[in-house]
Amino acid sequence: MVDKHEIFIVGGESKIVDFSAEEQTAIDNYRATLPERKLAKIKQIRLEKLKETDYLALDDVTMSDAIKDYRQGMRNIPQNNTTEAEYDLILARDSDGKLTHSIWDKP
Repeated sequence: MVDKHEIFIVGGESKIVDFSAEEQTAIDNYRATLPERKLAKIKQIRLEKLKETDYLALDDVTMSDAIKDYRQGMRNIPQNNTTEAEYDLILARDSDGKLTHSIWDKP
């Protein structure tokens, strides 16, 4: 017995795919965790970006206000962006795979 189905576009053509109850539960569980996984990816990228400027936080280096603001902005990403739509914008990439959101631009 088929519980649910979904329509997918495959090769420009729509296809109906039927799922068993177990498959639909797995799909629902996967989709429910998407926002958390996207946020985890954002935090991973953020950590990499912060590490790129860690040397500027050494005692013998004077950090510019622009870098201070950039680093604070990196730390504020989770509390300033809380929806899946915002996560999608932050994780957007161009055709070369480069992150496109201005939040990642280092001064």
